[in-house]
Amino acid sequence: MKRLMTAMALLSILALAGCGLSLPASSLPLPSLGQSATPLPAQPTPTPAPTAPLAPTAAPPAPGGQAQPPSAFSTLADLEGTLERIYAQVSPSVVTIQVVQRQTVNVPAIPEIPGFPFFGQPVPQQPQQRVQQALGSGFVWDKSGDIVTNNHVVDGADSITVTFHDGTTVPGKVVGADPDSDLAVVKVDVPAEQLQPVQLADSTQVKVGQFAIAIGNPFGEESTMTTGIVSALGRSLPVNDGRSANVPGPTYTIPDVIQTDAPINPGNSGGVLLNDQGQVIGVTSAIESPVSASSGVGFAIPSAIVQKVVPVLIQTGHYEHPWLGISGTSLNPDLAQAMNLRADQRGALVVDVVPNSPADKAGLIGSNRQVTIQGEQARVGGDVIVAIDGQPVKAFDDLVAYLARSTEVGQTVSLTVLRQGQEQTVKVTLAARPRAGTPPAQAESGPVGSAWLGIQGLTVTPQIAQAMNLPADQQGVLVGQVETGSPAEQAGLRGSSKPVTINGRRFMVGGDIITALDRQPVSRIEDLQALLQQARPGQQVTLTLLRGGQQIEVQVTLAERPAATP
Repeated sequence: MKRLMTAMALLSILALAGCGLSLPASSLPLPSLGQSATPLPAQPTPTPAPTAPLAPTAAPPAPGGQAQPPSAFSTLADLEGTLERIYAQVSPSVVTIQVVQRQTVNVPAIPEIPGFPFFGQPVPQQPQQRVQQALGSGFVWDKSGDIVTNNHVVDGADSITVTFHDGTTVPGKVVGADPDSDLAVVKVDVPAEQLQPVQLADSTQVKVGQFAIAIGNPFGEESTMTTGIVSALGRSLPVNDGRSANVPGPTYTIPDVIQTDAPINPGNSGGVLLNDQGQVIGVTSAIESPVSASSGVGFAIPSAIVQKVVPVLIQTGHYEHPWLGISGTSLNPDLAQAMNLRADQRGALVVDVVPNSPADKAGLIGSNRQVTIQGEQARVGGDVIVAIDGQPVKAFDDLVAYLARSTEVGQTVSLTVLRQGQEQTVKVTLAARPRAGTPPAQAESGPVGSAWLGIQGLTVTPQIAQAMNLPADQQGVLVGQVETGSPAEQAGLRGSSKPVTINGRRFMVGGDIITALDRQPVSRIEDLQALLQQARPGQQVTLTLLRGGQQIEVQVTLAERPAATP
């Protein structure tokens, strides 16, 4: 790697560093995985001709007869030649993806005059169709016409157009998508001889400091190459499921993400991040920037995840991620001290266990005690996972990465946990992960015929509690709406009617807060769902409610869930 760093220093001195231009930021979300590596056993496709190795060239002896250390390139022309070969090899594989999305919105039939809003009767509304366009990148996966890109590039698209390096433009169709890894596959009808698939590298062998090359279409500037290094490994990206981070519900992350300082901009989404042999180590996905442009911190989905997910998307259209069913955090010295553990103890602290999840069925224990650490409330007391299948877990991200990289749905894993300071082993059979973004507002779930309460609600968050003048640690399920004719309506449950704005989103508050069902605590919407799933139609249950700051009990006779209407 020393040879590459020398070459990059030479580039910097001569001010020849690459930079990218870009299009509208709609093609790349902005919150949020290089080296020569052994290729993964990728899909059966012809292997591109190998590039010339970047062999060190011995420098001539220095004055006095002592040899100089070997350098990466004898001349700048060697580096330029290598980059030119990589570009010629890979750029035919990179495509531009243009997406058109049509949305119907309601606009006033009579436009308001600035400064003179209409009062009294509401202004009539009429539907109007708006067209949004976005550009992203993608790359050829195989000779069958499968193109890989980011899910967020094509999500919600009404039409997709794919443009190749030589200008060939064809329509595309999404055949598989996975929001939880931000990957999607677009199918095109192009002769096999015109398709040049990429070659994958093993991203698990990538090291910080190795050369990284990005090729994509920033700001719509097709086939743009930028260079840099792998600046960090093991990052995680939140799954972009279209919900606000402040809306309760299951949230997931993409692990093992590669960070690079190679300039990445809006429009690079779905492009390639390469090593110094022109092999794909990641799919460029996101940048960290306050100005929607490159700030030297870009992120790519690692090829190890790409290799695992994409073939399944091509075959079945969707990918099931293995799911444990916990939320938690990395154990730090403060949390360890609060749990009477060694200050240097590391692991993944289990904070919550999802009801009826694999973790719940295996008997994992969540945190049940609140402490104050540096003025902040924290929950402690749960199991601390220190290993999975014998592999050390030093942080929560280690657990997430192992599940994503090394497990499948239905697989049984062995967790080594610290429970009240004592080490023990817990066997867990993994299930399929619930889809990210599944609305948490549905208070009951299950097939037709299961017990039905008839509300829509939300887990009470500190922000919601504050808006209702309740303690910040108030727990329960806020009743948002009560369905007409439901058991909840017959029992007199009250929905929310007071609008508030929390972090830019509008919520309705003021309704009943369900804190228990038949004396069993209800802290979150998932708790209520689990209890209702265990009940039967016709059963009478007692709900403990918080109404106007006062605790009351209400008897409710559950009914059979009505069939959905067309």
